[in-house]
Formats: sequence, structure tokens, C-alpha cells
Amino acid sequence: MTGGEVAGILVAVFWAILVSFLAVVLVRLAQTLRATTRLVADVTEQAVPLLADASATVRSAQNQLDRVDAIASDVQEVTSNASALSSTVASTFGGPLVKVAAFGYGVRRALGGDRGDKPDRPSRRTVIVGRTVPKARRGRNLKG
Repeated sequence: MTGGEVAGILVAVFWAILVSFLAVVLVRLAQTLRATTRLVADVTEQAVPLLADASATVRSAQNQLDRVDAIASDVQEVTSNASALSSTVASTFGGPLVKVAAFGYGVRRALGGDRGDKPDRPSRRTVIVGRTVPKARRGRNLKG
């Protein structure tokens, strides 16, 4: 056997090992692609119903928001009606009630002799440092 034949056999063995290695890699890659295909199919099967449920939920939420909007507009209308009613009542009864109250106050002062220029009575107790002390003890506590 010559050197060229030995080199040819070594190259052939090397190519056989390389082809075997590439065949193993390709088999594993094919298995990975099959598993990925199954996973994508499963996700698709589960995603379609989830998207349908999400769409139904969004529609339901929109219906509820429309109802809340209608209720809010009704509340706004009731509020404006109540405001108009209170201003009507105030303008209708407010002036005469103030006049009646003023008249009653004037009659009480005229008949009762109630004078507003009397000084208020001094209080019987004095507060010192958060305590209430009777009037008779005030001087004693301030001294000592």
C-alpha cells in the first residue's frame, strides 16, 4: 500500500465519520421540527377558543359600559332637575320665611324686653394647663 492509498482511506474514513455525525444532527433536527409543529398546532387549537372567549368578554364589557353611560346620563338629568327644584323652592319660600323669622324675632324682642347689650356672665371655672379649677381655688393654684 502506497502513501496515496493510505491517505485516500483516511479521507474516506473521515468523510464517513462526518456524514454519520451530520446524519445524527439531521435526525435530531427533524425530531425538534416535529415537536415544534405539534406544539404550534396545540397552541393554535387552544388559542382560537380563547380568542373567541376574549371577544365575547369585550362585547359584554361594551354592553355594560353602554348601560353605565345611560345610567350616568339619567343621574345627570335627575341632578339638574333636583337643582332646579331646590332653586324654585328657595326662591318661592325663602323670601317669605326670612321675613316671617325677622318678624318673629322683632315681636320677641318687643314683648320680652330682651336686650342685646347685656354683657355675658363670666364663667365659673377657669382652665389652667388642661384642667378645670373652680373659681374659689384659682388664686391658690396660681401661687404655688
